[in-house]
Amino acid sequence: MQSHAKVVIAGGGMMGVGLAYHLAEEGWKDVVLIEKGELTSGSTWHAAGQCPSFIGNYNMAKIHHYSNTLYPRLEEITGQPAGWHGCGGIRLATTQEEVDWFNYVAGFSANVGFHMEVIGPSRIKELNPWLETDGILAGAWTNMDGHVDPSSACNAMAAGARRMGAAIIRRNRVTDIRQLPSGEWQVVTEQGSITCEHVVNAGGCYAREVGLWVGLDTPITNMEHHYLVTEALDAFKTWEGELPVMRDPATAGYYRQEQKSGLVGIYEHYGAKEAWGHRGGFPEWGSENELFEGDIDRIAPWLEQAFERMPVFAEAGIKRIINGAIPHTPDGNPLAGPAPGLRNFWQCCGSSIGIAQGAGVGKYLAQWMVHGDSEINMACVDPRRFGGFADQAYTRAKSFEDYHEMFVTPLPGREAAAGRDVRTTPLYEPLKAKGAVYSQVFGWERPKYFAPEGFVEDLQFRRNNTFGIVAGECRAVRQRVGICDLSSFAKFDVTGPGAEALLHRLTANKLPKKQGGITLTHVLSGNGRIIGEWTITRLADDRFYVLTGAGAELQALDQLSAAGEDVAVTNVTDDFGMLVVAGPKARDVLQPLTEADLSTPSFRWLSGQEITIAGVALRALRVNYVGELGWELHAPMTQLAELYSAIWQAGEPHGISDFGLHAVNSLRMEKAYHGMNTELTSEITLIEAGSSRFYAPDKGAFQGRAATELVRQQGIATKLVYGEVDADNCDIYGGEPVMQGDKVVGVCTSGGFGHATGKSLGFAYVDPEAAGGLEVVILGERKAFTLLDAPVWDPTNERQKA
Repeated sequence: MQSHAKVVIAGGGMMGVGLAYHLAEEGWKDVVLIEKGELTSGSTWHAAGQCPSFIGNYNMAKIHHYSNTLYPRLEEITGQPAGWHGCGGIRLATTQEEVDWFNYVAGFSANVGFHMEVIGPSRIKELNPWLETDGILAGAWTNMDGHVDPSSACNAMAAGARRMGAAIIRRNRVTDIRQLPSGEWQVVTEQGSITCEHVVNAGGCYAREVGLWVGLDTPITNMEHHYLVTEALDAFKTWEGELPVMRDPATAGYYRQEQKSGLVGIYEHYGAKEAWGHRGGFPEWGSENELFEGDIDRIAPWLEQAFERMPVFAEAGIKRIINGAIPHTPDGNPLAGPAPGLRNFWQCCGSSIGIAQGAGVGKYLAQWMVHGDSEINMACVDPRRFGGFADQAYTRAKSFEDYHEMFVTPLPGREAAAGRDVRTTPLYEPLKAKGAVYSQVFGWERPKYFAPEGFVEDLQFRRNNTFGIVAGECRAVRQRVGICDLSSFAKFDVTGPGAEALLHRLTANKLPKKQGGITLTHVLSGNGRIIGEWTITRLADDRFYVLTGAGAELQALDQLSAAGEDVAVTNVTDDFGMLVVAGPKARDVLQPLTEADLSTPSFRWLSGQEITIAGVALRALRVNYVGELGWELHAPMTQLAELYSAIWQAGEPHGISDFGLHAVNSLRMEKAYHGMNTELTSEITLIEAGSSRFYAPDKGAFQGRAATELVRQQGIATKLVYGEVDADNCDIYGGEPVMQGDKVVGVCTSGGFGHATGKSLGFAYVDPEAAGGLEVVILGERKAFTLLDAPVWDPTNERQKA
């Protein structure tokens, strides 16, 4: 075995082999994949091999689509059969909300590249004559997907990887991974050690154990999953076609034709079981091809419903039951990207749909590793979306919930019940008592809106019964004053003689020169793409306060880890709470509580000061995301409740109101403020995002400058636009296609209803030449999209400067 390599991949299932294949294809030939048994011998070999195009996440759909376009070509590329069955798939809907979801996904399918059609019961019956269609309203028909033989496809990619120069070593158990003083990694195996620049955890069901070698508690729970195959069916013996793969929320699973037999897979809605639960979820390190005893009683309620849908399956006996382990993460998406806090240690694991995702994850993760970013936005799979809050108790609770709800429609506003209250502020219970309805972001509980007692949200893709509630909160901010707990922002103190130089080379905008100055700036990849958005306040010559979104806490820490010995980076996220106080009456509320002069001459817009309000020493920043006169008050978390109480009391004569994230979105849409991971993503440069004002090429060298300058000189392939939608009862959600006649010319990124202006608003990326006659497709209906040159609310920022 060679002693050195550029990359070592630990694990030879679909995820690891898919990455090896695509790393070699991207030009990294010095790749060694090490598998302790035979390829696919973990969870890949026993998988049912489903490859759906239909999935509700825009970027996950791109991952699936790529897999579904590669697998049919693998035999031609590698000379080895992949066992592809391009039979298509149909997901069934029995409620109008599910039909709306189908129309939403059908909208973005055009941009992703797969064909999808929402069809009625009669067409479903044509495609599957044996299906009972009672109660079915529609089906999501995707004819470019199907299923694959997992072992054949995996081995075909392995053959292709070898042909391109990658090495694959089987029957060689990795026993440890160590980081050397040089920063390189030493992978210890039964056949010796190998030193590498990059190491990848593709351990599948064993990924937690692999992660623990380097101090990571990888957020994965291994779940038992059943599918069964019937005896040969008389009805199929003369059937010359192949049925689509059926996905049925009512039966909590999938069913399809398996040669002349039937195959049924079940995701129990309750009572699921953790694989190797008696061992804390850890498999035997020496086990291979392991299956568990089938438990028909556990899956019987849903199996019976599947047989009612497909009575033909009930006519035959059961030939075999497969009950094997599959890994689940807390949100159901794989872990594909950098491990937090570890240079060149990558995760490629945690996929509960690993066959469908193996090739796509491999392609886009390989791009990230080789080029510094991917052609798609990888935020939904970045391992750093989970922090220290995602301990095993949280992970297990969320993973069980993810398994139980695999076939539950993800309606907007739907909140998971498991794994809650792991990161709260002192205001959590008091605000809940006032009607706060919470959403969870990076473990933090954040108020979405404030509802009257007994209120239950009517979840749907259309405007629902929260519409009037949010409108009232928006009016309070625009007309009087509102207060919001946004303590979840990630916060860092960057101090020392080298602090300014560090922030200078990491960010694209000029740093504030004067004490108290605030700058909005962006972190770029080497290719000039946007990988972070920071608000930086200069507190002193060598002291800066850096803020970013809640979900970017670990990414920002990794980016700031470039600090030298003369810079100290301190994560103060949990130390400081943050209240937004905004609205035309904000100064009237706060001024009596402080000796500091809050007038504009003394406390200008886009500046910060360390002052005392209501006896609480804090950092006050005159900036906000809602476009009104106001302050962000960053106070010690231990005094947040005290501060809130004093402000509320002072604000009551002025009509102060609580507001939540839904109102924030409405208000920011009226101000045309961009959102990170919606308008600003790792696919886009500042020039394409229309954010050139945050790009300062004359400030000297910084990360991504050369690539950004090249885009500025050569021109853009897409551009961000802002516009008004002729909508009635539904607004842009994100992912909807933009049409010009019969041509798809763009994709929406985010939207919402502006309650102060009465306009439905949205952002989209479109072809640079697409200027007029645009429409967006919302839930299957085309709506006029009129481009706007300026924010619909206070375009000159007079209210913020007041």
